[in-house]
Amino acid sequence: MKNRATILILGSAQFVMVLDTTVMNVSISQVVADLDTTVPAVQLAITAYALVMAAFMLTGAKLGDMYGRRRIFAIGLGVYGTGSLITALSPNVGVLLGGWSFVEGFGAVLVIPAIAALTATNYEGKERALAFGLLGGIAGAGVAAGPLIGGFVTSALTWRVVFAAETVVVIAILVFGIRSIKDSPPPTTREKLDVVGAVLSALGLGLVVFGILKSSQWGLITPTGALTIGGTEITPFGLSAVPFIIAAGVVVLLVFRRWEQRQMRMDRIPLLRPDLLRLPQLRGGLTMFVASYLIMAGSFFALPLYLQLVLGKDALDTGIAILPISVAMIVAAILGGRLADRVAPRRIVRIGLAILFVGLIGLMSSISPSLASPVFSVSLALFGAGVGFVVSQLGNVVMSSVERSRSSEVGGLQGAAQSLGSSLGTALIGAVLLAGLTSGFHENVLADESIPADVQQQLVDATDQGVAMISKPQAEATVSKAGLPPDEATAVLNHYSEAQIEALKRAVLAASLFALLALWFAGDLPGVPLGTGEAGPGPASGRRGRN
Repeated sequence: MKNRATILILGSAQFVMVLDTTVMNVSISQVVADLDTTVPAVQLAITAYALVMAAFMLTGAKLGDMYGRRRIFAIGLGVYGTGSLITALSPNVGVLLGGWSFVEGFGAVLVIPAIAALTATNYEGKERALAFGLLGGIAGAGVAAGPLIGGFVTSALTWRVVFAAETVVVIAILVFGIRSIKDSPPPTTREKLDVVGAVLSALGLGLVVFGILKSSQWGLITPTGALTIGGTEITPFGLSAVPFIIAAGVVVLLVFRRWEQRQMRMDRIPLLRPDLLRLPQLRGGLTMFVASYLIMAGSFFALPLYLQLVLGKDALDTGIAILPISVAMIVAAILGGRLADRVAPRRIVRIGLAILFVGLIGLMSSISPSLASPVFSVSLALFGAGVGFVVSQLGNVVMSSVERSRSSEVGGLQGAAQSLGSSLGTALIGAVLLAGLTSGFHENVLADESIPADVQQQLVDATDQGVAMISKPQAEATVSKAGLPPDEATAVLNHYSEAQIEALKRAVLAASLFALLALWFAGDLPGVPLGTGEAGPGPASGRRGRN
């Protein structure tokens, strides 16, 4: 690769964007103690960050078209670095919410689409395929390495160091690297932002992602909690508010589509040209982005729970345990990028999904109360390699579906697909895990004749709204508070531990089924190599087909 400085800069920015959320997730307990706040308050900040990312990604992409991708990339990094500094210095959770969730979030929606667009501008042919492969591997490795980096820094120093370090990285990029990035010529006439379209897209995407994120707390269909306004629980028709929120978001997005079509008919510049989503290659690439990030997010939701709550590992040991994912992912992403000029994306993605499926099945079979089998580590490496092959292709598939002048729009769609997939993965795999834990615990308790029938019913009634995933010491403390006799308490703890293992296996199995489903959708990807020519406006439909 000739222009290594550019991919180094863009890759560094990509890594920082992805690292952020994973670090916050593993640092929750220290953040709570440091800021004298509560877990729900920190979770609110995490949710708000995800909402900002999803809601404003298309608007951030459009600003790149209007003012230049490199300029918006630089402004976004500046905003992001400012938010990181505010987060590092936060005296309370309110400042954390503002600095991390909103300032950093708005910076990220400027940076992420620009990374994709600038990669398409700076590289051609085989080098472009390799560049997108590297970026995909870096993104996946950032997700996997987050627990290791966050766990080490949190244990040895403080969570604030991570965000302060992000500020330093951003400053280094702005001072030493930004000028080496080539940009497309600026537009000859300044476009006006489609404000109505921006509001509609933000509201629609925000509602959909918000509903998905709250499904674990409020329930997907049956209420396990409730949206509460002024002390009144909102459960329409006795159901969870989640499906109604998601449906409202879909309706708003349909209105957004109609508005954009109206803008085109009136010869005005829309936020997003509706014809983009009619390109089969683009649709296939975006679908695979949703699927791959769903599988990644869902798996990274379940695996740390197993390692930390069942095996009792701390954040640092958890990060070390899943290190094989990061290593294998980077290696596979580089290899996949190098194969892009000789092997079709469809074939590479399907090979990656097959490896990913085998890795997930291996993980499911090796989950046990005491991890002793090397199969777990080998399966983690297979998981990482599978994801690496998949993500090595998708950026190039998506960006090659249009001419360069529309790369920012496509970059925004790519970022939105990644956010949607991550939200779906956490919600769906999390729902499978928690539902399996509850049903498994109830079945185990009701089947144990050594526990009196009245105690069985009390345990089932007390956990009717769901059983939480907690550590063994927390479970022991909970059972102790219940005042059960020693033999009954031991039996209940054993049943809970067994239910945890089975629920985790069920969650990983669900992720593997999504990988199989993705194999079908991979048929929409191009059937010929893309690494040998310029990006074009929608490769011929003859390149596709489910075979």
